[in-house]
Amino acid sequence: MKSQDTKLIRLQKYIADCGVTSRRKAEELITSGVVKVNGIKQTTLGSKVDPSQDVVEVRGQIIDLLAIDHIYLVLNKPRGYVTTVTDPEGRKTVMDLIPIKTRVYPVGRLDYLSEGLLLLTNDGDFANFIMHPKYEITKVYEVKVFGKVSENILSQLKKGAHIDGQLLRPKSVRVIEQLPGKTWLEFRLEEGKNREIRKICEACGVTIDKLKRVAIGNLSIKGLQPGKWTYITKNELFKAIGINKDGTKRSGAMEYVSIKKSINLKKFSKKQKDAKLANSKDFEKYNKENYFKTIERQKEILKEIQAQQRAEKS
Repeated sequence: MKSQDTKLIRLQKYIADCGVTSRRKAEELITSGVVKVNGIKQTTLGSKVDPSQDVVEVRGQIIDLLAIDHIYLVLNKPRGYVTTVTDPEGRKTVMDLIPIKTRVYPVGRLDYLSEGLLLLTNDGDFANFIMHPKYEITKVYEVKVFGKVSENILSQLKKGAHIDGQLLRPKSVRVIEQLPGKTWLEFRLEEGKNREIRKICEACGVTIDKLKRVAIGNLSIKGLQPGKWTYITKNELFKAIGINKDGTKRSGAMEYVSIKKSINLKKFSKKQKDAKLANSKDFEKYNKENYFKTIERQKEILKEIQAQQRAEKS
């Protein structure tokens, strides 16, 4: 490991770039003592290697960055899947949907109840590049919330919220569809911090029913059914996302534009004439922590009603 600094990269980054695991998990492998460089066990984070000279082993297997073929996948993640490679609770992960031999891992995260566009790759550099907030890559989400969103509630959502001393503010929010008891919103984010939309909605007293990422830049899931995936080249990804390989904005880059028009909240909505406001506490039973308990209880009540109706007929 005595090469010029320009050739050296951090060991955990090298492991991630080889597609072994994410950079964070690579750090855990190093500290657990299963990584060797040139036959010497490495347990200290921050050590560097020269990919052209050093021999790196993980659990006794030599990994070689120069021998790795990077692949890139676009998945339409359905609800009910964890965005991790493995899950200690035994839940289904997005990897169950990708039956390929090459090891890939998710870029960023959609939580268990969220769905939509998810990228997977074995290219650690690309993964970090796409998710880094400094590149301001716009991510578009469609979010269905309980109740009626008024002008005041929409204004609050647009302003964002201070969470743990940090301001979370979306690039834009608009109403795209009104249902009798629910409302569809479109959120656009640039930084895309962890659970940003859910935190903003919670702070505004709004309960989310569904959350779906529909686009990153101009790359969308249009035509890709839930649970399905497809290969995409690195060049195609950069072009669709709208940036060059050095992070600069691509000339003539376009962002995803939905065909759904914005709803004018000043106009009276017949569909929502009896709907409660989206910040009503009546919807708190549907928040993430209580969602499954509430749904199961509703199913039990329905069964009880049906059983009672059958008994009355007999």
